[in-house]
Amino acid sequence: MADVRAELEPIERAGVDELRAVQLERLRWSLRHAYEHVPHYRAAFDAAGVHPDDCRSLADLARFPLTTKEDLRQRYPFGMFAVPRERIARLHASSGTTGRPTLVGYTAADVRTWARLVARSIRAAGGRPGDRVHVAYGYGLFTGGLGAHYGAEELGCTVIPVSGGMTERQALLIRDLAPDIIMVTPSYLLAILDELERQGVDPRGTTLRTGIFGAEPWTGDMRAELERRAGIDAVDIYGLSEVMGPGVACECVETKDGPHLWEDHFYPEVIDPETGAVLPDGEPGELVLTSLTREAMPVVRYRTRDLTRLLPGTARAMRRMERVTGRTDDMIILRGVNLFPTQIEELILRVPGLSPHFQCVLDRHGRLDALTVRVERRADTPADGAEEAGRALVRLVKSTIGVTVAVDVTGPGAVERSTGKMRRVLDRRPPR
Repeated sequence: MADVRAELEPIERAGVDELRAVQLERLRWSLRHAYEHVPHYRAAFDAAGVHPDDCRSLADLARFPLTTKEDLRQRYPFGMFAVPRERIARLHASSGTTGRPTLVGYTAADVRTWARLVARSIRAAGGRPGDRVHVAYGYGLFTGGLGAHYGAEELGCTVIPVSGGMTERQALLIRDLAPDIIMVTPSYLLAILDELERQGVDPRGTTLRTGIFGAEPWTGDMRAELERRAGIDAVDIYGLSEVMGPGVACECVETKDGPHLWEDHFYPEVIDPETGAVLPDGEPGELVLTSLTREAMPVVRYRTRDLTRLLPGTARAMRRMERVTGRTDDMIILRGVNLFPTQIEELILRVPGLSPHFQCVLDRHGRLDALTVRVERRADTPADGAEEAGRALVRLVKSTIGVTVAVDVTGPGAVERSTGKMRRVLDRRPPR
């Protein structure tokens, strides 16, 4: 293998002391930027009795208040922006539990930084200039497709912007255009591999050598399955729209031992999700991220809700994050799409004949997760009308959220009742 370190950016070759010095300088700038230009942060810092000047070491960040998705949602659309709207070059959005998106803004400099970090991630995964990159993440307000696209172009790759869906065409383009890399959710690659085999093509005989997978949790067993069936290196990329998008962290192909966080742009902490106390490296908890260079929308101690732990760097001095093991909230991630029970509830209430008594039942069919919405028909709805109501809900979920679910319409009284918090999600998936 070629000398990987010779191709790294200087900060990727830096020692820990140099990296920490860069982080502290950028952290102090980011705290001042947020305090001076985002009313929410000024109020939150003042309420906590802290000021940006109080940050004299990286450990001092723990004194500053945490930021939640609800903070972003309450200030939708532009209340968390730190620059005038005319400086915003790009807008992306992430859907939330109420159906209201959290809007994310980028200046032109932010877009360039994002592209460079995704390029760094692709290079870490084994990509090189001139490679052909098949992007099967969705394009649009979702950050996955365009984030991967701009990063691949930044690295000097040829981009094949397929987006998601139309699996038969995905397989055809892999055969005809001979990509080296595919960027996609792991579960969707399984569907593409199935389609290749249906067409009589051995997936191991394609030109693909690397898969860069994100947008949903996946296991070591899934990695082994993908590598075995496709003859590729399967590499994990991590990101979230509130902090930037894909490219916050990525595994290095030479180690494949957890994504390295790009700590020159994001400062990571892991906290106890109940108390908010910062935990030492190696202890499992909730990942919290602070942006260090973001202009349009700085985030300070953003609670990702992702459960992981911080580990020492291996291929880089920057720390690694263990593969995300779950979330602290009730979000369901189904084939790369985030959805919440409240979104399902909103759609149920749009279908005449369906009652608000429902549960989301998660199962696993083979290697793929599946969701069944179990919902009662209203008492005045005849049984023969329930079937059409169920089909209507399937169509609504697909068109609104973008994922296919099964719907089981039951008679009145069949869904369990609760006098406290309703158990909306029944997870019947066996442990991996």
